[in-house]
Amino acid sequence: MSKTALITGATSGFGAAAARRFAAAGWKVVATGRRAARLQPLVDEFGADTVHAAAFDIRDGAAMEAALAALPPAFAGIDLLVNNAGLAQGTAPAQHASLEDWRTMIDTNVTALVTLTHHLLPRLVERRGAIINISSTAAIHPYPGGNAYGGTKAFVSQFSLGLRADLHGTGVRVTTIEPGMAETEFTVVRTHGNQAASDQLYKGANPMTAQDIAEQIFWVANLPPHLNVNRLEIMPTSQSFAGFQVAREG
Repeated sequence: MSKTALITGATSGFGAAAARRFAAAGWKVVATGRRAARLQPLVDEFGADTVHAAAFDIRDGAAMEAALAALPPAFAGIDLLVNNAGLAQGTAPAQHASLEDWRTMIDTNVTALVTLTHHLLPRLVERRGAIINISSTAAIHPYPGGNAYGGTKAFVSQFSLGLRADLHGTGVRVTTIEPGMAETEFTVVRTHGNQAASDQLYKGANPMTAQDIAEQIFWVANLPPHLNVNRLEIMPTSQSFAGFQVAREG
């Protein structure tokens, strides 16, 4: 009997790669995202019996509820929730940052994530399922311009630990994956469409790929049910921890 994974942000990056990885391995996949045209190729590739596309803005609570209520019976029993949808907006220091960008990150990375998790927890408990939350090394290692983005990802990591404690005894596993530098659309979105800035950031760095992270998600999801990875921090070999900053007078 195949299991079912609901993967948010499946229109690109980690989410799209994870959806393909799970579908190719025989899982049923509920792929969500705002852009229906980006989800349809998953259905075309694997078939409607394997992938169900649910197009909605994850920040829209009513649309989320409607999409979950409309899941076909074959996809309604969720065994795995992959909370991948998220974004960074802006690179400016806090004193010059856009409040609108901050609110977008909080609404997407925090509010939407907890809302979807809350909706699906009864199903996950019933099926002794698993939750994999995609956080970031920014949750642990601050850097200039990270401000609200790092704060939202710190929330994701701490919320995951709290879930782990609350779900004790239910059999539900909870894991946070905290990737470092990975080349996806992340920086293009963060810079509001500046492809050149993205190309410059990753140039020569040999960063991780979406497929690299999808493999980690798949590995965690397929561990024996008596094993729980609490958090998995992963960076490309070329990346290491940022140093302290010292501002000098004179």
